[in-house]
Formats: sequence, C-alpha cells, structure tokens
Amino acid sequence: MIFRTATCEDLPAVLALLDGEERVVDPGSIVVGEAHERAFTAIEADPRNEMLVFTEPDGSVIGCLQLTYIPGLGQNGRDRALVEAVRIRADRRGGGLGAELMRLAVDRARERGCGLVQLTSNKRRGGAHRFYERLGFTRSHEGFKLSLEP
Repeated sequence: MIFRTATCEDLPAVLALLDGEERVVDPGSIVVGEAHERAFTAIEADPRNEMLVFTEPDGSVIGCLQLTYIPGLGQNGRDRALVEAVRIRADRRGGGLGAELMRLAVDRARERGCGLVQLTSNKRRGGAHRFYERLGFTRSHEGFKLSLEP
C-alpha cells in the first residue's frame, strides 16, 4: 500500500469513499462539483491541511483522511492534529488497513511536533468508535455542532 498526499486526480475516488460509507461507490459515477474543487484547492494550498490517501500499487484509492494542524496555547503551545473524513473502501475493511492508515497519520502528526491527535465521530457510528478505542483514542470530551445551513 502507498500512503501519500492526495492530488486533484484523486478527488472522484475520495468523494466516492466519503459517499460509500456502507458500500463501494464507483469513482466514475461521482460528479465533482465546483465547491468540491474549491475546497480541495484550499486544502492543497494550506500548509496546515493535508488530504491523504492510501492506494493500491496500481493507484486505486482505498482509503483517505484529512489532517488539519491547529495551533493553540494548550499542550504547551504545541499544535494538535485534527483527523477528519477517515474512510477505508467498504470491501477492504476488516483487514487492518484502517489501523495502518491511522498509525501513519499519527506518525505524521508526531513528526510535525503535535502534542495531541483528536477526532470526532458521528454518534451513530458505533463500529468506528470501537475501532478508535482499539487504537488508543479515549472519549474525553462531548462534542457540539451548530449548523449554519438555512
């Protein structure tokens, strides 16, 4: 497996992973909109953001996640890494790929000097919660969100 920074060519495959929580979605069926392209360009241009992919040797994207490095005064002024959009393609789950993807992400955050790696997970994703706990993450906070959609 290859762990690397995503390119714009990976965008349909990444969106397919995000859309295919419980099933495999063909990246060829994904319509990449202007908003997706704008968001990806912003991630690419921001040194504190990384969209990372896990690929087969043939280039097929089978996993992804986004890392955002957040400066702060806590943690003795060390950055924290926020992990978002973690996905392994539905037909490749259960073989340790997700654990390897997360291990690589944590190593990347450690190399950047982060003092903490954090993530949120939808309350409905019990399997994901058990997965993160197996990796050593703890439920330390209760999260809140405010939708700004009309």
